[in-house]
Amino acid sequence: MLANKKSGVIQLKEKQFYAAMYLRLSRDDEDRDGLSKSESNSIGSQRELIKSFIREQPDIELYDIYVDDGFSGSNFDRPEFKRMIGDIEAGRVNCVVVKDLSRFGRDYIESGRYIQKTFPALGVRFIALTDHFDSISADTGESSIILPVKNFINDSYCRDISTKVKSQLEVKRKNGECVAAFAVYGYKKSSEDKNRLIIDEYAAENVRRIFAWKIEGMAIAAIAEKLNSLGILSPKEYKKSMGLSYNGGFSGTGRSGWGNATIKRILTNRVYLGHMVQGKTEKINYKVKKQTVKPEREWVIVENTHEAIISADDFDVVQCLLKADGRKSPGSGKPSPFMGILFCGDCGEQMVRRTTRYKDTSKVYYICSTKNRGEGCSRHSIEENMLKEIVCQSIRKFANSFLKEKELFDRAVQYETNFDSVVRYDKEIARLKKEQDKYYSLCSGLYEDLRTGIITKEEFKRLKGGFSQKAKELETALQRQEQLIKSMFKKGVLSAGRLKTFQDCTELKEIDRHTLSSLVKRIFVYENKQIEIEFHFMDTFDIMAGIGQGILTDRAERSA
Repeated sequence: MLANKKSGVIQLKEKQFYAAMYLRLSRDDEDRDGLSKSESNSIGSQRELIKSFIREQPDIELYDIYVDDGFSGSNFDRPEFKRMIGDIEAGRVNCVVVKDLSRFGRDYIESGRYIQKTFPALGVRFIALTDHFDSISADTGESSIILPVKNFINDSYCRDISTKVKSQLEVKRKNGECVAAFAVYGYKKSSEDKNRLIIDEYAAENVRRIFAWKIEGMAIAAIAEKLNSLGILSPKEYKKSMGLSYNGGFSGTGRSGWGNATIKRILTNRVYLGHMVQGKTEKINYKVKKQTVKPEREWVIVENTHEAIISADDFDVVQCLLKADGRKSPGSGKPSPFMGILFCGDCGEQMVRRTTRYKDTSKVYYICSTKNRGEGCSRHSIEENMLKEIVCQSIRKFANSFLKEKELFDRAVQYETNFDSVVRYDKEIARLKKEQDKYYSLCSGLYEDLRTGIITKEEFKRLKGGFSQKAKELETALQRQEQLIKSMFKKGVLSAGRLKTFQDCTELKEIDRHTLSSLVKRIFVYENKQIEIEFHFMDTFDIMAGIGQGILTDRAERSA
């Protein structure tokens, strides 16, 4: 029976103890098979053991029961433990009873501080039943020797469990299994396999909207504003509405709103490509919950683990746009099709859109933003209609050239049945190999220069290190180029969707934002209305042109 909980400090009788029954169980406390909790450590088992003990003690009366179910023993940041300490400090409790020392805590330093310093200072009796420890009867020698040893063993157990769990999670990550507590917005966990992601169609449609709006030229802040105006729940609030106890990740701004950080996180998340991206953060150690951010090179990325929501082409376009995020043009009511991709050819700053009005007519043109701020450069002025016409012609020309080279490449590759035969025709690989051979030759020549005394040992070491490093860099570049060609060779040059875009652009009549963003990386405007366009897929175009022509020329020469 619980003692009466009166406000203020309890007036204790002689030899009378008001006890706190403290119970704890965490996910670490499992059988070795990891499937079920140990019965001996279950909350129910702990409760019955302690109740039975207290009933037999004439000088102990139960004050309250404190249960931390699902909390690790590696630290004391537990709600019920804190409540118990509060009752102790208020004078309501002067005895703590636990099943054993591990239920109290597994941090041997903190456990020892409470048991050997804090509790004695507050006049609190501490009892660990199965460890046969009672602070009243324990002598000084036993307390100072046995307790630290047992606490250290419990701490070691906690560290061992943490290492095993970390290792298991790492294996799952490398296998492409989702180990996060919650699926990223746009997905949900499969009911058949909690480590596999499946599309949540409602949320996925909102992700598609966000990417589409960005490609159309909307700024991140404008996208967040639009989602809020439509009453669409932020990822955090959406998860709550689904009955999930969610309190982290995509939080949005305000109580239920979308924020810039949330939109940016969605637009840059490669999970939407169908790839599992995990291991971005890690705990400092098993005792500290704080997470540290890991460098991107240490992330665990496994491709094609689930269905994609966003195409690779649209994702790449958005990443380019994010580097030069555009805004609505003043007074336009909608984004300019050129915002984020139009730059001054001389200073490199973005061009800004301006409108002049005379009587009933208006004229839209672009000028250098540096000049517009009065900080130098020149106007580089160009009328919008003229710019559209020039760009439209350039896109048509590029699309036609690309499709012709693709046809030539496809026909040429048919003659060669393996990758090694195809790759030898690539001009860039030939150049890189020639450059690499040069540095290997220079390295070899150094030995003769050292032998003949032309250079010293110090010069030999310095020059050899420099040449070797350059050769390694070229080897990396070679591997990267070969991988690009291998992808073209095995998977085809373009996706079906991208190929259709090129085909549609051969007879393009009017510029639209999606087409422009899909094919054009940057546009540079020089004085005298000169335009330079940097297209996406230029690397692919050059490879196709080189390999296709090389194979066909070689075959023609062999046939002659």
